[in-house]
Amino acid sequence: MSSSISQQDAIAAIATPLGEGGIAVIRVSGRDAIDLIEPVFTGRKLTDQPTHTAHFGRLTHRDRVIDEVVVTLFRSPRSYTGEDTVEISCHGGVLITQAVLEAVLAAGARAALPGEFTQRAFLNGKLELSQAEAVADLIHATSKKAVETAHQQLEGELGRHIKEFRQQIIDATALVELELDFSEEDVEFAGRKQLLTLLGGLNDEIHKLLETYETGRIIKNGVRTVIAGKPNAGKSTLLNTLMGKERAIVSSIAGTTRDMIDADWSYEGLLFTLTDTAGIRETEDTIEAEGVKRSHKAIREADLVLYLVDLSDRHSDAETDVISLLKKAAGDRPFLIVGTKTDLKNRQPGDQKNGGGGDSKMDTVSGQSQPIQIAPGLYTDITVSSTKGTGIDTLKRKMRDAVLESKTIDTSSLIVTSSRHRDALEKAGRHLESAISDLNQGVSGDLLSIDLRGALHQLGLITGEITTEDLLDSIFSRFCIGK
Repeated sequence: MSSSISQQDAIAAIATPLGEGGIAVIRVSGRDAIDLIEPVFTGRKLTDQPTHTAHFGRLTHRDRVIDEVVVTLFRSPRSYTGEDTVEISCHGGVLITQAVLEAVLAAGARAALPGEFTQRAFLNGKLELSQAEAVADLIHATSKKAVETAHQQLEGELGRHIKEFRQQIIDATALVELELDFSEEDVEFAGRKQLLTLLGGLNDEIHKLLETYETGRIIKNGVRTVIAGKPNAGKSTLLNTLMGKERAIVSSIAGTTRDMIDADWSYEGLLFTLTDTAGIRETEDTIEAEGVKRSHKAIREADLVLYLVDLSDRHSDAETDVISLLKKAAGDRPFLIVGTKTDLKNRQPGDQKNGGGGDSKMDTVSGQSQPIQIAPGLYTDITVSSTKGTGIDTLKRKMRDAVLESKTIDTSSLIVTSSRHRDALEKAGRHLESAISDLNQGVSGDLLSIDLRGALHQLGLITGEITTEDLLDSIFSRFCIGK
């Protein structure tokens, strides 16, 4: 057994979702985990069996057979946690699964806390901290791209980069200490230029990594997309069209949607959380007014805003003013104006000069849609008919390009998805920038080393080489019980 592995008290939990199924798995890990199961298992003597073997038998409790089970052994250190681990596979079902867990707890195991198995894997050196966090990300992933980025982090790609960064800082610190060692001899430090080059390059690498965070955040959390507009602009119909099913009530009566409706929709591996909001207008209806108020709040918190304009209706300067205010509320987030109901354009001429609706014109040279005027001083090149399905594919691409700034997501490249990692990288970068500034000003080596140690500390927080109890509690509390 490896001396670095810490054998702790045995913990147990159901590792599979609770409910009906073909099989369920109860996981036990810790000191004497195998010895603990021996008395409640009838079959081969488990303590005599080698690691990574499976054994059929019966699990009993108080001289009563609970179920026929398969017990799989993983001896330390060759297990997920690094400890002796037993996985009991029984028939799926709430009552049987709970009965097996109760038998294991009665035999001496303790009920595991959320994330405790993975926390032990980290403490025993089986995973570094960013890998442990990736386990939770993988469990909670809601899109294909989120799964891919979590897998990449789980494989240790981020940890390898951070360790390389830390090694470069350690090398830089050695150059500083060399200067300090010879400070009394008044020897000029020839390595300052080398140190400046090293820290400058490292700072550039950290900033390149930080630039991936916004994309990473969207991949991990999804795109909060607000569908806004005047009453009866086609918001609910568009949501239903994107979803491919009826999720919101559609009515020709203005003000039907009084509260926000959320629905998740995936496009090209990216999750969009669509929010259908109450129509934005002045109203004396208290309930509808509250819906409008919430719509404004949702726009301020959105990653993407789709403002729908009914092309079959006439529009005034007032709507242009409303859109300007909403764009201001959205800040620097993408704000797409979408012309709707192109199938009803015959109610109003659809040319570009009269402010009417209609399909956007196609430039025969560039192949790009030319903007059409939909209200005084207001133009768009995105027009759809949700009932006919025309323009929907173009809208989907525009939505994706707006949040990713037309970039292609390459999940084979390193992407930062965690706000904790971003914060640590930003702080490390500030320490490096301070050290670079001090170098340029000829500051003494003992002051330089303070910032270098600060950068080293921040990067160590990402991989777990530097930890606190509060940090670990915060990270592992996100996990489900049994993982």
